[in-house]
Amino acid sequence: MADEAPLLPTWRTLSAESPIPFAPKLNHIHRTWARTHLSRPELYLQPSTLPEIQQIVNFARTLRKKIITVGSGHSPSDITTAPATQSIGGSAGGKADVWLVNLDNFNKVISRDDSTLRITVEAGIRIHQLIKELDAIGWGMPNLGSITEQSLAGAIATGTHGSSLRHGLLSENVVGLTIVLADGKAYETTKYQNPQLYEAALVGLGGLGIVTHIIFQAVPAYNLTWVQEIATIDTMLQRWQAGLWTDKEYARVWWFPYARRTIIWRADKATPAEVQDAISGKTQPAPKTWFDTPIGYHIYQFFLYASTWFPAITPPLERLVFMTQYGWDEGQISSATQKGEEALLLNCLFSQFVNEWAIPLRNGPEFIGRLQAWLEHQDFDAHRIPVDNKGVYVHAPIEVRVADSSRNRVEHYTSSGVRGLLDPSCEHEPTLYINATIYRPYLADVGGRARYYRAFEWLAREFHGRPHWAKNFIIGGGGEVSDAASKIVIEGEQKGGDAWEDLYGLGLRRWRVVRRRVDREGVFRNGWLERVVLGGERPEGHREREEDREQGGFELRAVGE
Repeated sequence: MADEAPLLPTWRTLSAESPIPFAPKLNHIHRTWARTHLSRPELYLQPSTLPEIQQIVNFARTLRKKIITVGSGHSPSDITTAPATQSIGGSAGGKADVWLVNLDNFNKVISRDDSTLRITVEAGIRIHQLIKELDAIGWGMPNLGSITEQSLAGAIATGTHGSSLRHGLLSENVVGLTIVLADGKAYETTKYQNPQLYEAALVGLGGLGIVTHIIFQAVPAYNLTWVQEIATIDTMLQRWQAGLWTDKEYARVWWFPYARRTIIWRADKATPAEVQDAISGKTQPAPKTWFDTPIGYHIYQFFLYASTWFPAITPPLERLVFMTQYGWDEGQISSATQKGEEALLLNCLFSQFVNEWAIPLRNGPEFIGRLQAWLEHQDFDAHRIPVDNKGVYVHAPIEVRVADSSRNRVEHYTSSGVRGLLDPSCEHEPTLYINATIYRPYLADVGGRARYYRAFEWLAREFHGRPHWAKNFIIGGGGEVSDAASKIVIEGEQKGGDAWEDLYGLGLRRWRVVRRRVDREGVFRNGWLERVVLGGERPEGHREREEDREQGGFELRAVGE
């Protein structure tokens, strides 16, 4: 007779015997910001001290539970939800055997070094909180994504980037990380201390442990003077190699396919004279957008909702909104001088799905030209994308941004000095990030999204692209779980871990080895990782033994050892 599994204690039993607080919420429903996914974890925990975090990990390991660390939930994918109960637009269902750990109460500044402009913070700090702390001492963040609601740890874990060829991922400004692993111990990591873990954790996807502390490289506070202009798609593409991305430190493009126009936004550090002119009122303040008014916001959302019933109104709606917001004729339309963090941010407006891919910057004109032809329902010879475009209408703008996270630049010219193993940007050249957003007006899903994202990904893959980890990609069983998307089959398409093998190769194999070494019990091996990155592997599988032999061993040293 086979031995029966030992009877496990309960979290109540363990917590009753511990002097460290353990106060879970039992009926918490976790939702993503966009309300695209929701789930009901077994426990929802918000620790405020390092011992509490370590205790949570020790309890989970003992009780054979899974841990997912969550911040703002701003990712529209299911990367932060308990997978057994995920849904889109449905109920949370039954409780999943997962503990969600939120670090909003673990968000303090620990120390700062005025000589190096380095600040050590608890990892749950939101980016807007960090900006406020830095601003109070005359410091700033070198680069930002489009929002500041994210936790700093979450932005680092998923590869958040801004839009500048003088900057890469946000993680390039990380000098050190402290991580609590599945053994409950805290490990400090830098380029020189526990370097294998550091390299894996810079884009860690929450799959290694709980990041608890971050040493961040700040810069002196700065203002930006920006200029915004209208250009046709053809004009923008003609300027692609003529300083579009290099004349200014920051640059981004909003692409409106049905208007056949773009908005080009570019900015440089403001001079003292420009700052003084802005303070004295000699220059115009940043203009308010139509979307920022209650009337504009609600009218636009209403017409987007109407387009879910009558998709063919989408192109004229886009053109109307463009003219209302910006005008129509080519040329400069606005400029301003603002604090850096104010100038770099965007209004996300409504609930949305987002699919963003990184491709080589040099391939941008061809990608844009072919996708434009597909969106205009042109014949196959014009776009050569094997996905039916009949009746598909999409939302604008398609956001076009750049970054330089190439290995040479990161290793020689950044604070981290290390390129993350799962950095999605191009390894040896500048990167173009293209962001395909589909709004969900009043949480209503829009038809045609599955075909749009299939076409978008197929074209990005042709240019050896890789998806942003926190978005709604389809490849490899990713963050888009629409049944309609799964039924669109493209010849030769790879599934699960095999797709990621092709995209990341050695970097993925090394990351998997580190993950297995630091989490033998599978505490942080959640359903999203299982479905997407790990592809259903098993701890003693053939591929895993091959990877372990290929990468060799390494040792870790915990704090105090």
